[in-house]
Amino acid sequence: MSKIKIIPFGGVRENAKNMYAVEVNDQIFILDCGLKYPENELMGIDVVIPDWEYLKKNSDKIVGVFLTHGHADAIGALPYFLMDFRVPVFGSKMTIALAELAVKNNKQVKKFNDYHVVDANTEIDFDDVTVSFFPTTHTVPDTLGIVLETDEGNIVYTGDFKFDPTAVDGYRTDLARLAALGRQGVLALLSDSAGSAITGVSTREKDIGAYISQTFLYTSGRIVVDSVASNIMRIQQILRAAELTERKVVVFGKDLEQIIETAVKQHQLQVPKGLRISLKEANQLDPSQVVILVTGRMGEPIKTLQQIANGDEKHLKFTDNDLVFVTTTPSYAMETEVQKTKDMLFRTGADVKFISDDLNPSGHANQNDEQLMLNFMKPKYFIPVQGEYRLLAKHAELAEEVGIPADHIFIPAKGDVLSYEHGKFHLGEHLDVSNTMIDGIGVGDIGNIVLRDRRVLSEDGIFVVVATIDRKKKKIVAKPQITSRGFVFVKTNHKLMEQSAELVERVVQSNLDEKEFDWSHLKQDVREKLNRFLFDHTKRHPVILPVIMEINQHAKHKGRKKTGKSVNNKQTENDTKQHHRKHQHRGRGRGRKHQSNKNNE
Repeated sequence: MSKIKIIPFGGVRENAKNMYAVEVNDQIFILDCGLKYPENELMGIDVVIPDWEYLKKNSDKIVGVFLTHGHADAIGALPYFLMDFRVPVFGSKMTIALAELAVKNNKQVKKFNDYHVVDANTEIDFDDVTVSFFPTTHTVPDTLGIVLETDEGNIVYTGDFKFDPTAVDGYRTDLARLAALGRQGVLALLSDSAGSAITGVSTREKDIGAYISQTFLYTSGRIVVDSVASNIMRIQQILRAAELTERKVVVFGKDLEQIIETAVKQHQLQVPKGLRISLKEANQLDPSQVVILVTGRMGEPIKTLQQIANGDEKHLKFTDNDLVFVTTTPSYAMETEVQKTKDMLFRTGADVKFISDDLNPSGHANQNDEQLMLNFMKPKYFIPVQGEYRLLAKHAELAEEVGIPADHIFIPAKGDVLSYEHGKFHLGEHLDVSNTMIDGIGVGDIGNIVLRDRRVLSEDGIFVVVATIDRKKKKIVAKPQITSRGFVFVKTNHKLMEQSAELVERVVQSNLDEKEFDWSHLKQDVREKLNRFLFDHTKRHPVILPVIMEINQHAKHKGRKKTGKSVNNKQTENDTKQHHRKHQHRGRGRGRKHQSNKNNE
């Protein structure tokens, strides 16, 4: 009997960041490796990826990463994952091409090349487990669901999917394969819940294409189209609409250019000859002949529209005769940001149109689709994934409606371990799985404390107090100096600043008068007293940074011997400068090292 564990590292009770580990005996299978874009409270964070500390302790068990499709929520964290685990990566031809593109853009793993292309006919034997795949319909071609065949039954992960009877080759779901899997027996089904709130029928892609073409046809000015870079289906519809209406297309955005080139090489995107032009060439044409296709960093489109609307993009400005046409459906987590963006766009004078206002163009299964998948699979146990808690809970309700017992449905949190023992799944131990935040080139070096400080700084500002003391004489040498940023307007609050300086002077002197002097107690005392005083007068809690410097005005040393103190002595300053010059003269390497250490101090 196999020992089976299913552990979500992301993608549950949140949007995106899909990553699930299935452990069968001594082998771990990683299903998807995605990221998510930060929400408003994650100030300054670029992207968020899963925390895989548990996997580091069990790295010898990982047999590979199995990808369902090429969107960022499924492959975005792969470059960071490969920094820690050099394991094989499996996916369809298009998915692997997009994964390679993401990995090559990361300097640390750009030479990684252990990729394996699979399709619906592929079966991979891993001793206790056989891995196979089935095609599904999504907005990127060659999307696959994943099957792990064990001696206890099949574990099926759908990935992103929907049912669309008009889908063309490369996007079509194999319904016969789904039925066959159900007849074989599905032990556990992990199914896409992102569309659980969609009660109506999703708009067919055929109708979406017609809607885009009609919009182009009845627009007289320039059209700026916004789309997710990896939504290959939508990009193809935009290119066809441009060709039909005799418009030229400008591709604006490095990520978008790379993805289009990749899709063309894989024969998954058709770009008619002469359709694409540069922005410089477009500026020479009548606006009615131009379409500008935009996206943003890592394919995230909304932020780019904000930058253009704010005038931060020097190469592209919106005009009164433009139509800004948003053809993507933002996630629920972005609703506030979307409304803010709409307002910014209207302020530019451009006409604005969101495809989601007229159609339901979701790439995810609606409620009917989700129940149809459940009826195909007939799983013994059901685990809704890929969505916020309310979406997972709704999917669980839909599962009960088609006959799955409530005690056979699990709504896991990140780090929950679903263990299969004695013929039953149960909720076992819980792993400590948090978020890993990416800020610039830093991976995981931004934690909750840093985010809290950023939030406080943004809300109440910073208050810096600098005081100089002579500890030997137990007196303050210079009256405290105060610098404030983002707290109050200093020029109109002189009295507050003077009172603050007097308070700090009293607190410092009080500490100097104590028999037992303690630096940390002094700084903490300044923070607490000043924080209370400022809140009483302003009802704000700025970040308070006390800087206490010590000086000995009667030092006998001339600076060569390090005492840990600043010495107010002109001769000492000169001696120190000569010492630095001599040290740097000894050799370029040593001099450079000395300078580096000085900066670190």
